[in-house]
Amino acid sequence: MNMPKAPLRQREPQEKLQVILRHAAQIFCNKGYEGASIRDISRSSGVSLAGLYYYIKSKQELLYLIQIHTFKTIVSRLEQELSGASGPVEKLRILVHNHLDYFLQHPLEMKVLAHEDEALEGVFRKEVLEVKRRYVKIALGIFEEMRRSGVARQLNPRVAVLTLFGMMNWTYTWHRPELDPQADALAETIAGMFLHGVMNGHGNASTRSLRPTAPTLRNRRVRADNL
Repeated sequence: MNMPKAPLRQREPQEKLQVILRHAAQIFCNKGYEGASIRDISRSSGVSLAGLYYYIKSKQELLYLIQIHTFKTIVSRLEQELSGASGPVEKLRILVHNHLDYFLQHPLEMKVLAHEDEALEGVFRKEVLEVKRRYVKIALGIFEEMRRSGVARQLNPRVAVLTLFGMMNWTYTWHRPELDPQADALAETIAGMFLHGVMNGHGNASTRSLRPTAPTLRNRRVRADNL
């Protein structure tokens, strides 16, 4: 059965915007936000300057769109996967897998989020920060659930969660796809190390499967003053 033409036409602008955002992320990675220009992005994407300004109003908006799309996507995926989780330890594993799986597939966006965290201004910065805080709130809720159930030791939840994000966010600085584990195995390792450190003597986290059973940051220093 042939798909109707109208929906295809309606999807074209969104698809083209995604192409522009991918090229913008590459340019921001190569030159830094301050060093990059709209003209650089035009040349890289093959979209004319006039065409770019049809989709975005400024370089600041490009950075905003990269960041807000990334965080909204990762939070949405996480919330869907958590709906089938059976307990806080499984939720923690799902969070780690979701985070690493997304960013290993989108390393340019990860680098932009890490290096250009402070470049957003005004309303753009506020909106992105709200989504980041929602993400951290989910993680804090999972850790608090682990503490209440007695699985985790009585550690400071904020310190524990931001440490976990630091572990995950640093991967972009060293991960090499040809040498290092991919998402499943990497999530197993990082979740295992974290759980070994926080669990209250319940089980051996390093020997259990850490792959999520549900359907399938910030910057590298995880600046706590913004969370």
